[in-house]
Amino acid sequence: MTRTEQSPTAAGSGASATQAFRASQPQGTAESTSPERVSAVVKALLDGVHEAIRTEQVTYTEFQAAKQWLIEVGEGGEWPLLLDVFVEHAVEDVASRTQRGSKGSILGPYYLPDQAKLPAEATLPMRPDEKGTPLVFAGQVRDAAGRPVSGAELDLWHADDEGYYSGFAPHLPEGNLRGVVTADEQGRFEVITIQPAPYQIPTDGPTGKLLEAAGWHPWRPAHLHLIVRAPEHRPITTQLYFEGGQWLDSDVAGATKPELVLNPQPHGDGWLRSEYDFVLEPEN
Repeated sequence: MTRTEQSPTAAGSGASATQAFRASQPQGTAESTSPERVSAVVKALLDGVHEAIRTEQVTYTEFQAAKQWLIEVGEGGEWPLLLDVFVEHAVEDVASRTQRGSKGSILGPYYLPDQAKLPAEATLPMRPDEKGTPLVFAGQVRDAAGRPVSGAELDLWHADDEGYYSGFAPHLPEGNLRGVVTADEQGRFEVITIQPAPYQIPTDGPTGKLLEAAGWHPWRPAHLHLIVRAPEHRPITTQLYFEGGQWLDSDVAGATKPELVLNPQPHGDGWLRSEYDFVLEPEN
């Protein structure tokens, strides 16, 4: 199978991301938003669009091109990709202003729920011949007072050594490099996996067309995704990056933060080890 055949398409990734998003949303989320709040947010959004049109003196030709592109985004199922790459980091930044504990980051479009349950010391599910530098990822989950959070869960997933995610690339087995790790009584965990590669978002659809037209690159730096959760605590959704990694300073999704950069150290025989502790605040 060639790399082109392995590569996830924008439409395929969008369909998978849409399905996962719908499955994870509680019923009645939209209905719980008041008309006043809808009016305020939508008006502010439209005011911003109108101001950009006036400032940049957008022509009718450009407006029609934008309309056609938005239609293609919808028809191609790329709204999850587009919103997660270009918008979510701003929403996360606003949310973080009222939160204590560990730094968060975007969820992104490649989360899949209900993965394999694993003990505190575990190896993520992977192929017998999984390529990549072996990585030990370890740490502790504590509460805001510094006490260990017994039995905290770490929902962990990441790309493989070629930048592909299971569930979004046809050649990868289901659940590859995904798992839910349960920390021990002291909130500690130690996970064996591989160091992921940077990857480019799918560029064969309208999102890729926008990147090309704007002269922007499509790359994200290598990272681990995590949702860290425990009863009576606010869950943390975050991403951890790697010091010196390519695209770290120009992430297309704008999601990197200095506090989220790991510094893996040699761990013998070609392995790396990195430690990172999480702090969960009480749930409101």
